[in-house]
Amino acid sequence: MTSLEFDALVIDVLGTLVDEPAGIRAGIRALVPSLEGAGVEELLTLWQRHVEREQRRVLDGARPYLTSDVLDLEAARLVADAVGVHDPAAVAQLARSGRRLPPWPDTVPGLDRLAQRFPLIGLSNAGRSALLQLNAHAGLRWHQALSAEDARTCKPDPAVYQLAVTVSGRSPDRLLMVAAHAWDLRGAQALGLRTAYVARPVGDPPTSSDRFDLHADGLADLADRLDRAGGPGS
Repeated sequence: MTSLEFDALVIDVLGTLVDEPAGIRAGIRALVPSLEGAGVEELLTLWQRHVEREQRRVLDGARPYLTSDVLDLEAARLVADAVGVHDPAAVAQLARSGRRLPPWPDTVPGLDRLAQRFPLIGLSNAGRSALLQLNAHAGLRWHQALSAEDARTCKPDPAVYQLAVTVSGRSPDRLLMVAAHAWDLRGAQALGLRTAYVARPVGDPPTSSDRFDLHADGLADLADRLDRAGGPGS
């Protein structure tokens, strides 16, 4: 096997294909239209830190598994409380902003290109129903979309990446995990998947000690690199 042979691509969603902060910002602005930019960023940080903290607690066994819908609703309540909004309908509307995330400009055409050569498997910490809405809103193209909810845990738990291995029917080293988050790629790498880092403004860049198989500036660049490498469908 050459260094760049795979049978399918496994692609992260949040941050890699959709601009998660932009969608949540839009929800915060809709909740409080008069809020200035710095205030919006403070509330966005409050939301993000809550979700990250609670996912770590799930991974550590300090809290039972919760879907992304539950965590988004908790985060929305924190944000609404911080600005003195207590209307349950407004809080629920804010929580749903976690499902209305815009794709990056190269996402849809990039997925179309990649799908012509490889089976595409979406793999996300978003819950099943949230992932369905995310895919529909952003126009994402998949051959299969998998939620961490099916493993009752969160990435980077190996059980989540195992979902893609099981569905593909291939050994881990025949799958290429694509993500804008180095922590996500490390998790996939630990199970034996190959890895491709895609740079995004909101991602987690690799450190000097990371060794990923590919580095790309976006999905178009990734498609170009895979075209040059050859492989399925070429």
